[in-house]
Amino acid sequence: MSNLKKHRNIGISAHIDSGKTTLTERILYYSGRIHRMQEVKGGDGGATMDFMDLERERGITIASATTHVTWRDHAVNVIDTPGHVDFTVEVERSLRVLDGAILVLCAVGGVQSQSLTVDRQMKRYHVPRIAFINKMDRTGADPAKVIEQIKEKLGVTALPLQLPMGAEADFEGVIDLVTMEAVYFDGTMGENVRREPIPAEYADQAAEARSEMLETLSLYSDDLMVALLEETEVKESEIRQIIRDATLTQEITPVLMGTAFKNKGVQEALDAVIEYLPSPIDREMTAIDLDAPTTDEDGNAIDSERHVLSHSDDDPLVAMAFKTVDEQFGQLTYFRLYQGKMVKGESYINTRTGRKVRFGRMVRMHADEREEVAIAHAGEIVAVVGVDCASGDTFCGDGVNYALQSIFVPEPVIRLSVEPLKRDGADRLGKALQRFRREDPTFQVETDEESGETIIAGMGQLHLDIYIERIRREYNVECLVGEPKVAYRERPTREVEFNFKHKKQTGGSGQFAHVVGKLVPLPDDAEDNYEFVNEITGGRIPKEYIPSIDKGFKRALVEGPLCGCEVVGVQMVLEDGSFHEVDSSEMAFNVAGFNCMRDTLKKAKIGLQEPIMQIEIEVPEDYQGPVTGHLSSKRGLINSSEVRQGISVILAEVPLASMFDYANELRSMTQGKGTFSMEFARYKQVPSNLQTEVVARRLAEKEERLAMA
Repeated sequence: MSNLKKHRNIGISAHIDSGKTTLTERILYYSGRIHRMQEVKGGDGGATMDFMDLERERGITIASATTHVTWRDHAVNVIDTPGHVDFTVEVERSLRVLDGAILVLCAVGGVQSQSLTVDRQMKRYHVPRIAFINKMDRTGADPAKVIEQIKEKLGVTALPLQLPMGAEADFEGVIDLVTMEAVYFDGTMGENVRREPIPAEYADQAAEARSEMLETLSLYSDDLMVALLEETEVKESEIRQIIRDATLTQEITPVLMGTAFKNKGVQEALDAVIEYLPSPIDREMTAIDLDAPTTDEDGNAIDSERHVLSHSDDDPLVAMAFKTVDEQFGQLTYFRLYQGKMVKGESYINTRTGRKVRFGRMVRMHADEREEVAIAHAGEIVAVVGVDCASGDTFCGDGVNYALQSIFVPEPVIRLSVEPLKRDGADRLGKALQRFRREDPTFQVETDEESGETIIAGMGQLHLDIYIERIRREYNVECLVGEPKVAYRERPTREVEFNFKHKKQTGGSGQFAHVVGKLVPLPDDAEDNYEFVNEITGGRIPKEYIPSIDKGFKRALVEGPLCGCEVVGVQMVLEDGSFHEVDSSEMAFNVAGFNCMRDTLKKAKIGLQEPIMQIEIEVPEDYQGPVTGHLSSKRGLINSSEVRQGISVILAEVPLASMFDYANELRSMTQGKGTFSMEFARYKQVPSNLQTEVVARRLAEKEERLAMA
């Protein structure tokens, strides 16, 4: 068994253009994994981790990439994740299986919109992290302001472990507040780390910063508090241990700084990964035992017992398939091992399907390169070739039947219709869509039953644009793409009682089902879009028919009565009903549930909801007025605006329906100097005057599709 204390599984996450991939490139270089640095937007072929052609052309990360490096005798698995919100599922599933993370922040931009999203994802999976303030060499770099934003916007205790020496073009290096040394990065590539006494001009500032650091740490250690009160010297090893302990419990976020592009500060960040981020055994992982009972003696549901996984090679394997990639010779599946070992040639059970699968070929990934492995241990990340499964599946060895917490998948907010320009491309298009749907849970494919059109849905315009471009390049299929469509939702706004009887007699055995209850609108912030509450007592409806009623209710939510959109925010309370000894059946109650729901929704005063996007715009200060005015004309709500070094940063909420082609509009308004990022915020009621217009338009489109079909 490998020494798990010397393992680290980390992810590098941030807002767009904060320097994640550049930082990863330096980590690869300094650890000896590569021997020549390449730049994200350079003319030398692009960064190692951006291995797709589209990534290199656009200078963005689209798919997360995994690599394996060694630093200070520690094995470090690194996942470089995308910054653009459209590819947020790549960050989501990476953080689900990682033990720690580096949150990269721009020294000028600070905490930006996608930084907040990544922060939420890290907190969702309880991932300890360190913050790295990058781009210290840029004009307008202000690390003190960024640290304040970490505290205010992310709501965490930021603990600076370094003090910058100089800023912007004069950035020389950092002062290590733990060792109280000045750290310089010499050599053409910053490969020589030189430690010197702190220069006299920084001595007072460093002493004050160290005092603040120790004061903050004393909140997490009684021994340190006593030492400070008694003014006794604190050992460096003790300080590091307190920082590590508080980081692992996510009580603090250590902050480091540097400039990856100018090769300064990266080795110190790697040292911090080893010192402060958890090894696999530092994190308690649990799984649900699928063989445990789910109901008590009275038939009431009980929470399944969670079992703590051991990290031991001697116990049966428990591993999660967290990412799949369809390739020419079969599916490549990325696994994180939590318990036991994975051996080439052995067979393991997919606990979702119950099928046993043989693992014939195992590899360790370095971007798109592979290194064959025969055995993998708990805590490691490996890929297996030729395993048919889905993202989020749990695989177990003999003797256990566990399920790990699955990956959170956000709902898509935009839809497009696609069809091949030439008829002979239909099969290739089908294969492409099937592949991308398997690889990316946020990319959905459906067929419009009325028109027969193929509809693709995703997280944003860029998300779908990238997939359409990949279909053209990788499958040689030119597509005719329909207009982007907003994923509207229908929602009931008032409570309605129902008393519905389904009765059908057509010779022989008939159908009979009777349901009584009420429809209750769920609050806007409810976790689920639909709830079923069974209040039947005394056997008024036999319990074997209850699930069929629930299925019938759910079946009717796919298409609402207003304009055929999905219905959400519904609680169905089943209070009473009746059945017939001969004519009642599961099918009869399913049909009753379906028709009852359709009938009840028509009386529930349905409102239309639209996706609202949170947008962050950066424009030169001179353009602030026109840009905010333009947003207001799009029904936008300006939340805040501030000026940083002559750049105006505008935060607003705008309906998605108004934002198609906004990139071109912003470019023309700002002479190409404006940039923006956008992510889904929430659903909100459409104003009544616009609702009438949207409903009329959707119904007209529906009729047109029917006529064409």
